[in-house]
Amino acid sequence: MNVFSVRTIRFHQMTWLITAAIALCTAFAGSAQSNNDAKGDPDVLVLSNGDTLHGKFVKVIDGKVTFHTDAFGDMTLGWDKIKELHTSEKYAVLSNQEKAPSKKVAQHLPTGAVAVENQAITLQTESGTTAPPIPVKQAQYIMDAATLDKQINHEPGFLSAWEGAATAGATIVTATQKQYTFSSAVGLVRNVPTASWLRPRNRSSIDFIGSYGKITQPSYTIPGPPAVFVPSVTTKSAIYHADAERDQYFSPQLFMLVQTAFDHNYSQDLDLQQIYGGGLGWTAIKSPKQHLDLKATVQYEKQKFITVSGSGMNLIGSTFSATYVLQSRLLTYTQGLAYIPAYNNRRAYSANETNTLVFPMFKNLGFSVGTMDSYLNDPPTSLPPTKRNSFQFTMGFTYAIKSKY
Repeated sequence: MNVFSVRTIRFHQMTWLITAAIALCTAFAGSAQSNNDAKGDPDVLVLSNGDTLHGKFVKVIDGKVTFHTDAFGDMTLGWDKIKELHTSEKYAVLSNQEKAPSKKVAQHLPTGAVAVENQAITLQTESGTTAPPIPVKQAQYIMDAATLDKQINHEPGFLSAWEGAATAGATIVTATQKQYTFSSAVGLVRNVPTASWLRPRNRSSIDFIGSYGKITQPSYTIPGPPAVFVPSVTTKSAIYHADAERDQYFSPQLFMLVQTAFDHNYSQDLDLQQIYGGGLGWTAIKSPKQHLDLKATVQYEKQKFITVSGSGMNLIGSTFSATYVLQSRLLTYTQGLAYIPAYNNRRAYSANETNTLVFPMFKNLGFSVGTMDSYLNDPPTSLPPTKRNSFQFTMGFTYAIKSKY
């Protein structure tokens, strides 16, 4: 083969490689362009000082605007810090002049691109019409169309959308006496829909609180003729409470509920108290900072005591309760009150009160203090005498739980 033929072959090989490289680069460029087109144009936020940010408008909750940029992450601003806002995706606006919409009403909320100018919000719908401007001070919630659809037309899975906290504490003493006490609590609640700007459809809650402890006085011998042996003495404490509830809403305030509750209190000689019932509830106060529920039920109740043989007492009664929650930047306060009468045995009534203060520390971690005061009117006669009232004070660390939806 002559030199000219070799050069010709090499030229054709180089031409093929260059052509393949150009085709490959064109394909990557087309893919990148396609991805950019799929993402759409970035949203534009103009601050009151004239700075312009490009990124993604996320939402508005209670008048607080969340905007995401690659450089600064999620930013939360008040409307007074914003001069202009323009979005490419569709959103729905809910004014504070309107009540929280039901599922049926929310399905017909107009959606469109958002434009904010001169402290007013306009919505450009798909039909090309422009909704009447809404003053930014009245725009309490703004959510994207995908989130709105998810909240209206879908239900979270069994393990999704739960919020609450888990608390644990312990005391260990080794001295003349040996003492240890362990306490724990878990409280979870799930609201459907999870968005507070929509009318609630249902709510589920699960709670557990308990403490267990022992104080041991070791055995010893009193010297002298004759020597006297004193056996060890152990004092036990055990208090447990667990409950579950399901609420179904008829209106933003009125709901029907079914519940179950279980109590054990060693110091009150109570082996197990079981409650199964249902009734009605009323949300008397609902705001971003405060929440108050009032409830009344009719129920079957069974009490079984440790020192009394038999299957226990079967009771028909009610639970009248109130649950109050106060939230602020510095703490969360929760109080629960309940009065439980029995209609077929007037002596067999009980009452309880719980108070919990949680102070945030770092991210999901907080410090909590709490009390649990319970009264049981009909403990059996025993020696030593059983007190009707039981009071418990706890301290511990709390971890906030929030599953995604």
